[in-house]
Amino acid sequence: MCLAIPTRVVELLPDGQALVDLGGVRKTISLELVDDVVPGDYVIVHVGYALTRLDPEEAERTLALMKEAGIDVAGEAASA
Repeated sequence: MCLAIPTRVVELLPDGQALVDLGGVRKTISLELVDDVVPGDYVIVHVGYALTRLDPEEAERTLALMKEAGIDVAGEAASA
């Protein structure tokens, strides 16, 4: 099973890369598949690639639902 996660773009980097933040976890990803991304945008990330930009309100709702389901936005399962 694969999971694509909404993440916030923190910084644009050279060579079509960006630094993203998900609950304090930062990672460099590729923006090669998405145009016109700016810092502050949310993107759906899967295996290191941004697949699409996402409306900020939808991103926040998705992250809230994940947290409600017991999935920590930093990638760790919440303890019961």
